[in-house]
Amino acid sequence: MEDYPHGHHNSVLRAHSWRTASNSAGYLLGSLKPDMHILDIGCGPGSITTDLATKVPQGRVVGLEPTAEPLEEARKHAAERNVFNVSFNVGDARKLPFADQTFDVVHVHQVLQYLNAGDRILAIRDMRRVTKSGGLLAIREADQSTITFYPENESLNDFVSLYRKVARGNGGEADAGRRLHTWAKEAGFVASDITATAGTWCYNTPEERAWWSSVWSERILHSSWAKSVLEGGHATALDLERLAEAWRTWGASEDGWYGIMHGEVLCRVK
Repeated sequence: MEDYPHGHHNSVLRAHSWRTASNSAGYLLGSLKPDMHILDIGCGPGSITTDLATKVPQGRVVGLEPTAEPLEEARKHAAERNVFNVSFNVGDARKLPFADQTFDVVHVHQVLQYLNAGDRILAIRDMRRVTKSGGLLAIREADQSTITFYPENESLNDFVSLYRKVARGNGGEADAGRRLHTWAKEAGFVASDITATAGTWCYNTPEERAWWSSVWSERILHSSWAKSVLEGGHATALDLERLAEAWRTWGASEDGWYGIMHGEVLCRVK
């Protein structure tokens, strides 16, 4: 996770700050109780973490991130919302700095797709270790090959192909969502203790298109992801300029529509 390929450029944090418990962890919310203690792994700027804390007013939420870089923004966000039963720490998902059976719920969102095959199983096993008996491990990951655009744009299709190529070149798995239930079983959960579902993100209003196209047209050119693309020889600077322009074109279309599926699993710890 130290090698998170997108880094923490402003465009990346703007994308992550849009995420809430409702739009990114809805599959978990019905299982929460007011006094639960929750660990949120890969918390980034803390928008989901802080939302989760409002759902457990007698409990507490800990946000964990492998680098301190986005945590100042996370603490600021929580303070602005007057949410005080939340804290943010640096730690490694593969070797969690907590005792066995510490949390009622461990939540992880868009993290495992960036780990290699061995590390993601180690991470799931350690998440299970710190979850109380009777608790839940909740995982949600995108499935990048399900990205759909309208209007059709060949350059945006090229973007999806490039994204998947770079992810796998870094040892990750861009189509993680469809594999979560199998990873959970590999980490020791039995099928009867896993509930697998799917969720989506969809952007089609003028405001959503303007925001999402702006985020990605910047991210393609200026984030750590762009650096890894160029250094890995996956594309040229001219290729990235073409893809950024394709995002801007999509964002300007009054008929623009974007959708992506996410895999979700709730794993019961016994």
